[in-house]
Amino acid sequence: MAIKTPQKEEGTPAKIFYSQKVINTKSVEVLRKGVLEFNVAHNFGDIGGDNGGIRRFFGLDISTDVRIGFQLGLSDKFNLVAARTKGLSVTQQWELGIKWQLLQQMENDPQHPISLTMYVNDVVSTQKRSSFANQETSFEDFGDRHSQIIQLMLARKMGKVSFQLNPLYLHTNHVVLYDNKNIFALGGAIRIPLSKKIVILADYFHPFRSQRSVDSLGKFYDPIGIGFEIVTEGHIFHLNFTNTVDILENRFIRKTLTNWGDGEFRWAFTISRNFMLFRDKKKS
Repeated sequence: MAIKTPQKEEGTPAKIFYSQKVINTKSVEVLRKGVLEFNVAHNFGDIGGDNGGIRRFFGLDISTDVRIGFQLGLSDKFNLVAARTKGLSVTQQWELGIKWQLLQQMENDPQHPISLTMYVNDVVSTQKRSSFANQETSFEDFGDRHSQIIQLMLARKMGKVSFQLNPLYLHTNHVVLYDNKNIFALGGAIRIPLSKKIVILADYFHPFRSQRSVDSLGKFYDPIGIGFEIVTEGHIFHLNFTNTVDILENRFIRKTLTNWGDGEFRWAFTISRNFMLFRDKKKS
């Protein structure tokens, strides 16, 4: 008698990504109600180039950015995010955000072919105000310390491979002379499983800047990340390589000055763990 392979039932939510973040970008996924994610991300220094090499142990001697964050499922579709990020040129950053899943792809259901999630945040820096003019930290008042993003994640899983499109809008209240307060960026991400435990990830953004800002402030580069996802019973671990120095979208969309072609990319890692903080009594 032939044994039939179990098939996923129609109406089962598709698991497009296994974590809340790809490499640099957020993923389309959200936590279900009552689940709390604890997340730590760390970016090191340049592997190569003028600031890398063996004398700085290929960047491992340097910590360019660290983020410690929490994400809580207030409902199965609506999450709250809170984090503290070290930062580099703008430091002591506090983030508060919401992640809201508007659509969800369903297995074997052509009426629900995609997932769509929105992320909105506000980031404030409590760094000491610079006494020099025309610096990123030359804050005149409390409002100058803030920046905000609105990001949409549109994703679909096709077979075992997951794709995501990421349009993003960034507003920064205080910028240096000739820089853009408002920047639109378009990005994408992909997830390719090699096995049940090992996955290849990649993501990319292209920020659209005014020519005046490029001519006045110098060369900017598109953020590009490539990495591996390791899935375990209790944790999800990412080993990443990226040319972004900062972890927050509010910073690396605005200011990525390091180039893969010059060896100015770095080791980075993200590790996350989920906890059941409270249970949905109605579902129980």
